Amino acid sequence: MLYHLFKYLDEAYDLPGSGMFQYISFRAAAAIILSLLIVIIFGRKIIDFLRRKQIGEEIRDLGLEGQLQKKGTPTMGGVIILVAILVPMLLVGKLDNIYIQLMLVSTVWLGFIGGLDDYIKVFRHRKEGLKGRFKIVGQVGLGIIVGTTMWLSPEIVVREKVTQPVETVYMDEDGTEIGSVQRNVVLSSESRKTTQTTIPFVKNNEFDYGWLTGDNETATWLLYVLVAIFVVTAVSNGANLTDGLDGLATGVSVPIVAVLGVLAYLSGHIVYADYLNIMYIPASGELVVFAAALVGALVGFLWYNSFPAQIFMGDTGSLSIGGVIAVFALCIRKELLLPLLCGVFLVESFSVMMQVGWFKYTKRRYGEGRRILLMSPIHHHYQKRGIFETKIVTRFWIISLLLAAITLVTLKIR
Repeated sequence: MLYHLFKYLDEAYDLPGSGMFQYISFRAAAAIILSLLIVIIFGRKIIDFLRRKQIGEEIRDLGLEGQLQKKGTPTMGGVIILVAILVPMLLVGKLDNIYIQLMLVSTVWLGFIGGLDDYIKVFRHRKEGLKGRFKIVGQVGLGIIVGTTMWLSPEIVVREKVTQPVETVYMDEDGTEIGSVQRNVVLSSESRKTTQTTIPFVKNNEFDYGWLTGDNETATWLLYVLVAIFVVTAVSNGANLTDGLDGLATGVSVPIVAVLGVLAYLSGHIVYADYLNIMYIPASGELVVFAAALVGALVGFLWYNSFPAQIFMGDTGSLSIGGVIAVFALCIRKELLLPLLCGVFLVESFSVMMQVGWFKYTKRRYGEGRRILLMSPIHHHYQKRGIFETKIVTRFWIISLLLAAITLVTLKIR
């Protein structure tokens, strides 16, 4: 909104200072400050409102230390995160940018699904919340929207690397000129539609999904949509499972989003993309503003969500955070980096799948279910082992920071 207003004022009246809104860096800084202030200033009022309405978490006794003390803690705090993302984006975001439109739709879409789940748990007093199949339908629906938009929108293009011959003149010992032709890899001047993505740790690190389908357009679209569905569902559920300790999912997500913001800036900047020999994605730099707003919202939410938590984000927050991380990665074509970048989410998900799968297998075979972990997800396993909650959370934050650093290093390790 302000971007378009100040752009008009700059063009029509040459208003001093209005040109600052054309810079992504300025708007990203404004977004992170606005989102932080929104959470910190209005968070307390929202918490008090939720307490008055008795919108508290219903805790099952699982034998975890300090668990029952959390009973009645306000939940649905993800609403604070959503507001702190949407308001700055509506104010300083470039709303005609296709990537920003995708991110806003994803935020609202998954926020609604998560909010419905929390509503059923809190107001209908049904502990299971929204049926799992309805969550999956919502996630699949978003995957279809994102995959189809990425495939059809004429605004979503990339500039590929091309090889050009360059003549270089060498001199021999006698001063005689010797001409030689070398190959120089540069960015193409033409943008085109493609389903290319980035493969980490590989020198020529671009892979086209169309190669798997023999460049059949319909099959490639279907494959890409399936990839989008899988990525959205996996990451969003992974974030949801990680949200089990005070500040865990929030703190783990901050370095993930920050790295995605850096990758979006590099991918959307033609000079840096050329220098780093990565895919140049026109207009994707605007995603830095969204990443800044999300980081500000998450860091601000930690003000109230750190141990001992004054509010829980609930599925309203966790599903949204995981989903927008997935869509963000798809937009900058870095979805294959997510198993590394979102390693904590991945391990949390695998711990549940292994626990459930082994329990069912041993029950069929031996008549009695057996467990791999003391409890899943894995953060509860460490609680059962007697490790204090804040130590588990801090160590998971450190692991997430380490994975984020390794992900950035993939830009040079090929």
